[in-house]
Parts: sequence; C-alpha cells; structure tokens
Amino acid sequence: MARVAVVHNTLDFQGGADAVCLATCEALLPDHEVELFTLSETDPSDLADRFDADVAGLAVRTPPANSPIARGLARLSPVAGPQLAFRSVLVGRYFGRHADRFDIAVSTANEMRLPIPSVQYIHYPQFHHRALEATDGGRLNPLWSRLAGPDRGTTDGATLLANSAWTADVVERIYGVRPAVLHPPVDPIDGGLDWDQRERGIVVVGRIAPDKRVLDTMTVVDRLRDRGHAVHLHIVGSAPQSYQPYVDRVVSEADRRAYVTLERDVSRDRLETLLRTHRYGLNLKRDEHFGMSVAEYVAAGMIAFAPDGGGQRDILKGRADRLFASLSGAVDCIETSLETDDRPTLPRDRFSRRRFKSAIARRVNRALGQ
Repeated sequence: MARVAVVHNTLDFQGGADAVCLATCEALLPDHEVELFTLSETDPSDLADRFDADVAGLAVRTPPANSPIARGLARLSPVAGPQLAFRSVLVGRYFGRHADRFDIAVSTANEMRLPIPSVQYIHYPQFHHRALEATDGGRLNPLWSRLAGPDRGTTDGATLLANSAWTADVVERIYGVRPAVLHPPVDPIDGGLDWDQRERGIVVVGRIAPDKRVLDTMTVVDRLRDRGHAVHLHIVGSAPQSYQPYVDRVVSEADRRAYVTLERDVSRDRLETLLRTHRYGLNLKRDEHFGMSVAEYVAAGMIAFAPDGGGQRDILKGRADRLFASLSGAVDCIETSLETDDRPTLPRDRFSRRRFKSAIARRVNRALGQ
C-alpha cells in the first residue's frame, strides 16, 4: 500500500475533469492511502452521485483560506476567466509543502511541476501556451508557466496521459513528448427506450458557460423548427457562480421558448432518464478536449452531433454525418438524420469506468514499481 496524493486544481466547475478526478480516487482507494489536494468550495461527496463514484473515506486537503479564495476566483471568472492555471499554481505550492509524506502524486487536472514521481492526466495543457499558435490561456499564462509549469526535463520523469488523440498532439507540440491516450470514464447507460419510442427531441448536457455555446443550441432548434421539424430541446447542466451573467441570459432565452426546457443541477437519475428517452444529443463547443457529454449521448444509445474538431472526433470516429464545421452545418446534419430516420450505430461501451479505473491503477502501480 502506497501513499498517493491526487492533485486537482478545482472541483468547482463540475465537468469532465472532475469526473476523471473522482474515478481516479475511486480506483486507487482500495489499495492505497489516498489524499486529494484541491482548491474548491465543492466537496467530492457532493459530486459522487452525479459522476456515479464511490469516494467514501477520501481525505481532502485544501490550502489555508480555501473558501474565500475559491469564492473570490469564482467572482472574478466572468471578467478574468476560470484561471485554472493559477489555481494549479496555488494547489501545487500547497501540495509541495506536504509532498515528502507521499510516494507518488497523481495530477488529474493537467501537467504540473511536481517534486516526486507522478502520473499526470492532461485534459488540455495549461502551461507554456506561447508554444501554440492560438490559445485562450490569458496574458498571465507565461507567469503561471514560470511558477508551476514543467519543462521537457521534468515531463520526462512523469507518466503522461491524455484524454484524446487531439490533446496528445497538443502536448507533443509543447513538450516534445506524446502521452498515451486514456479516454475518460463513461459507462453505458442501460434501460433506454427502443428507438421508435424515443422522443424526437435534442438534449444538451454540460456546464452552462459561454465556451459551451448553450445559447447557440437554441438557435439550432429555432432553425430546425423554421424548416418544419417539430423538435424540442432540453438543456441540462450545472451553473457555477463563475458564469452567472451568461446563465442569466440562457434562462431568459429559454423562458421565451415553449419548446425549450432548462434544468440545472439535476440528479443522475433525472439526467439518465432524459438520455434514455430522447433520440439526439448535441454539443457545440469547438475543439472540445474530449467531450464527456458527447460520449454519454453515445453511451445512452442516442445519435450525437458535435463540431468537427478536438477529441470529439475520437468519440464519433470522424463520421461526416455527425460532425459539422458551423452552426448551419449542425442544422443540416440533424435535419438529415430527422428526415432519413437514421439510427445509432456506434458502440456504447467503448469508454467504460471499469476500463478507465483499471488503466489508471495499472499506470500508478507501474510508476510505483509494483
């Protein structure tokens, strides 16, 4: 049994990275002493139901003044962005003061400069964005990179994993090393209705935030209805305080449309009920690093549509009838599926939690020399 530190910049955005964090903790807890280092107002147990994770007994360590700092960063996010790299700097510094108690560190929120052997799961590189032609890392990314970003020498000593082939390409461009790809955990969602019994509606799942383009999903449905297709839309997602101005706009626009339903912070049972009973799932975020919601649509036996870029190509296997380059392209793809009564064909069990947990445990044990 080893002493393992899981280092995660924040659970407050309640997205795919946090599902990976909880699944990693769950995978390691039976055989190791595990402590989670994070800067979060959100307790892991609050997310356990949403991500179907058992993290009972997990010890959580947060920096001094954790709650005021997390609240302050959340208030700044609408203006300054989520500042995930800055949060990683703070959590990394805090963990560094305790690192000598652990045999290994596992970062579940991207690459970090860590003082002990590590396994690092990268959703998208958070440092050294100057090496990329286009980035949303912000003006202070060079500073955060100097404070906490690894260089090629330090990454050579770490086991690097990436959530998609697309992300692995980006990591290789920055650090000169290509991580192994380990897709995030998404279990098949069983018990779905037969196709003919499902509602001809579209479900959008995920964080209600500008990068997810939730407002544009309503535009897609508006255009489909203008073309004579009687489809409706369910928007189901978390609404972190960081994005409150945008959430308010989404609420206002949804209220104006009788065919749009918005549900926030729903239970896992409610989410799965929607996925089991509807035909179509839509994501509009460009260059999604993986696309947990897209994988869940497939896992529930739905037809999923997503932009033609990022890790979503892995999930949809590059299919031209499921991927699009513009908003009008999304409308065309969905309309074609509606008119042809297309049926889902992608396997539903490619990204199971058992597969992920087994792989992450194996990688950690290998790094420990076990």
